[in-house]
Amino acid sequence: MLNVPSQSFPAPSSQQRVASGGRSKVPLKQGRSLMDWIRLTKSGKDLTGLKGRLFEVTEEELEKHNKKDDCWICIRGFVYNVSPYMEYHPGGEDELMRAAGSDGTDLFDQVHRWVNYESMLKECLVGKMAVKPAVPKDYHEEKKVLNGMLPKSQVTDTRAREGPISPSYDWFQTDSLITIIIYTKQKDMNLDSVIVDYQDDSFRAETIIKDYSYLIHMELFREIHEDFSVRVVANVGKIEIVLKKKEHTSWKCLGHALENHNSFTPRKDTALYYRKCQLISKEDVTHDTKLFCLMLPPSSYLQVPIGQHVYLKLTIAGTEIVKPYTPVSHSLLFKLMEPVLPNDKYIYFLIKIYPAGLFTPELDHLQIGDFVSVSSPEGNFKISQFQELEDLFLLAAGTGFTPMVKILNYALTNIPSLRKVKLMFFNKTEDDIIWRSQLENLAFKDKRCDIEFVLSAPTSEWNGKQGHISPALLSEFLKRSLDKSKVLICICGPTPFTEQGIRLLHDLNFSKDEIHSFTA
Repeated sequence: MLNVPSQSFPAPSSQQRVASGGRSKVPLKQGRSLMDWIRLTKSGKDLTGLKGRLFEVTEEELEKHNKKDDCWICIRGFVYNVSPYMEYHPGGEDELMRAAGSDGTDLFDQVHRWVNYESMLKECLVGKMAVKPAVPKDYHEEKKVLNGMLPKSQVTDTRAREGPISPSYDWFQTDSLITIIIYTKQKDMNLDSVIVDYQDDSFRAETIIKDYSYLIHMELFREIHEDFSVRVVANVGKIEIVLKKKEHTSWKCLGHALENHNSFTPRKDTALYYRKCQLISKEDVTHDTKLFCLMLPPSSYLQVPIGQHVYLKLTIAGTEIVKPYTPVSHSLLFKLMEPVLPNDKYIYFLIKIYPAGLFTPELDHLQIGDFVSVSSPEGNFKISQFQELEDLFLLAAGTGFTPMVKILNYALTNIPSLRKVKLMFFNKTEDDIIWRSQLENLAFKDKRCDIEFVLSAPTSEWNGKQGHISPALLSEFLKRSLDKSKVLICICGPTPFTEQGIRLLHDLNFSKDEIHSFTA
């Protein structure tokens, strides 16, 4: 009997998603919402047409099911009959049909790899792909690994050409401590490159190196205390994780390897990992937006890099629903206010509540002390884009403001070459402007900072700029401090806003390297 895989990927459709391009939504018929689909999957109806049986599916059999009323798709080795889901798919039938009768994993990863397909399509599971026995041409016998030190011969030529050198690890102990050392062989490592979790007797340390993930995953030899320390020696690329033994006895080994231990793989091929975080506080920011504060477990270490996002996961009506959100700082007035809570254990989110939505009302109904699952970070924004930057322009609409919060904080405190940072913030009304007073105070305190508000539906008392993103607004706003100054333009908002903005920026002769879009 086949088991449905347990790991899940986040759902699409958030204007805070970070990616290289967006996708268009197709208007759905009445009665074809996400909640309607969940109800259908709970109804007991046979959605596969196979009366509950699971099959091993050959490539030849898969290819036969390539029509709208008989559409099978393979994702990560599992085959689903997606015909019943056609009318419920936000991207439309044509997008699903691109993978009809074939392996749609690559297409799935390109468009929305975070979609929670295992939960969403579990009632559509046909079975597992039949595996053809084969020996790869470059097969070689696996060599023994001692303390995580991989022999050079095990680092393939392909990896050496296409990505960074494979890391390694070692460990040593005293009577009371265990120290794990990760040798990244990189010199640009930061504390936000390391993610450590210890839960259910599983120790997990993930190191992000460019677009790759190096994982240490073990059941430790003995128990440890929940608190541990993480240190990065940046100039040599060494990471030290210091664990505290519960019993002051000698360990014979570090532990037993678990799934994917000592692996070094492209991040796009790795599953998201979640830990349960506790809701500490939530406060009103505008009439429909709230600031949520979540506390990491004491046995987790996680810092979300600037410009990256995480996924929040809740179980709604028996189905896991996942949405991406970009963490923010607790405040924009970082120089004027002490942090309310330590930054390394708390994550803040500005989230707009949609009363008719599925996810945000459930999030808003959580009580202080309740738990939310939070993923490890993702995103393609690189801090290296700030090197020698002179002019930073930020274009945000609505909650597309969230990635700009940490960018503003970082730019004004960590870029010596910066001459100017300007934010143009688009909203419908004055009441919709997030952290308006903080933004105005920030511009008052730092003369390099300029804030402009643009409203599409202002009252008659509004004296500021009006309208939508346009050539006239941008040409006036995007003035360099010097003729050839190094510029970066960041843009985030609903898909039409972002796509229109990018077209206008290209029309104004800004290059792709000068534009970073956080697109939905």
